[in-house]
Amino acid sequence: MLKSMTGFGAATVETADYKVTVELKAVNQRFLELNFHMGRQLSQWEDALRQKISQTAARGKVDIFINYVDKREGKTLIRVDKNLALSYQAALNELSDTLHIPRPDDAAVYVNFPDILKVEQSTELTDLQPVLFQALSEALTAFDAMRRNEGAHIEADFAQRLDKLADMRQLVCQLAPAIVESRRNHLLAMVEDALAGKEMDEARIIQETAIYADRVNYTEEVVRLESHIGQFRKIMQAAEPVGRKLDFLIQELNRETNTIGSKANSTEVAQLVVDMKSEIEKIREQVQNIE
Repeated sequence: MLKSMTGFGAATVETADYKVTVELKAVNQRFLELNFHMGRQLSQWEDALRQKISQTAARGKVDIFINYVDKREGKTLIRVDKNLALSYQAALNELSDTLHIPRPDDAAVYVNFPDILKVEQSTELTDLQPVLFQALSEALTAFDAMRRNEGAHIEADFAQRLDKLADMRQLVCQLAPAIVESRRNHLLAMVEDALAGKEMDEARIIQETAIYADRVNYTEEVVRLESHIGQFRKIMQAAEPVGRKLDFLIQELNRETNTIGSKANSTEVAQLVVDMKSEIEKIREQVQNIE
């Protein structure tokens, strides 16, 4: 089943300690490009997040927005700068000896000096990872569902256009005998003129014969065109990403159609070729959206 490269998915998971929201937005891109928009505290899990997303998305430019709220009571830490405290103590002892005053013997005295005690808030995100990846999984489920739904619409459009292409190919096949007969009659008329003694350019007869043999016969092209249409239908049902394969088939469809137009030398076939190329171009535009 086809999947579009464009899509959106979001999810929020909340526990007693955390609330995590994940959003994914994707647009067309030849290869997979993942852009994370999240706090640096979450960068420790970036590689694991990439691996998880790449299991769902194979192509496209994907922006991932991750926000979290830490609902835990802050854990406060007080650190003592021991070296600084010893330096203060040495300075006070020196001051005491110089001024002949008592030395301080109460630790509370040092608390008032700058930078002896440092208050720090704990930033460890204990047990956040399971919540983060649950939110990502739910967002990916919504993201993938949207892309599959869009892919189903594109697949239906492909089916209609391939049917039109197959019908026009059949019309081209039906016109082939009349084109061959017209060219044959033209050659016979030239030969009859030659036999009647009229002055004829031998090189012209050879040239016309070559055109008849080479350009008029487009049997191989219509057969290959039918094969390519069948391959296109088959590839659409594949489980893996097929965008690149379909893009290659579009080139082949164009090539065969162009060759038919150049060989047929018929206004009716030329008009059909124009219509066929129009349908192929519309299919090509849609293929650019397929993963």
